[in-house]
Amino acid sequence: MKDKIPNKTIERIIQYRRCLEQIQKEGRSHVFSHELAAHQRRSSAQVRRDLMLIGYSGSTSKGYNIANLIQTITHTLNDQEGLRVVLIGVGHLGKAILSYFNAGRAKIKVVAAIDADSQKFGRVISGCPVSPPEQLEQILLKQTISTAILTVPAAAAQEVAERLVHEGIRGIVNFAPVKLKLPPFIHVEQVDITTLLEKTAFMARPKTIT
Repeated sequence: MKDKIPNKTIERIIQYRRCLEQIQKEGRSHVFSHELAAHQRRSSAQVRRDLMLIGYSGSTSKGYNIANLIQTITHTLNDQEGLRVVLIGVGHLGKAILSYFNAGRAKIKVVAAIDADSQKFGRVISGCPVSPPEQLEQILLKQTISTAILTVPAAAAQEVAERLVHEGIRGIVNFAPVKLKLPPFIHVEQVDITTLLEKTAFMARPKTIT
């Protein structure tokens, strides 16, 4: 099914699930499409189209059953057991990511970290052990990991990414400020913090009226 769902739709249903879980904590059992739309700043028609793509529709009188919809989204994403990720590069950014994702967020957990600094070998940071690059293959096989977060310097990113692909990684979130050249079957999400900040700063400037 996932091959038939556009990437942008996948992004949105992940956001819907996060929103649904929050609404569920408020003690509610049902929610309408226009309420989800308001939370996500989208149209209710967009919400309905997205959920129809994963085979879910609601009741005109009650809306969507929150528990059932969360279960359907989870089944669609095939992450019932949560996502297990390896982190490459345990610098300042890497440590911040470890702290964020290993602080009780059940769906995503960084289960292994790799760094070339021998002084970090054997350390446990935010509940995650740090290992040398030579142990990467063994760790990936043992932990059955297919997704990696890359937080290494730009000069090392391409070589490290190629190694990850060789060892079986099929998805990479890349924080290094360089575009990776990898086979088309590898899914890469580029997180360019500098560009995002510059764009945000530009959009935040007072607009000149002419």
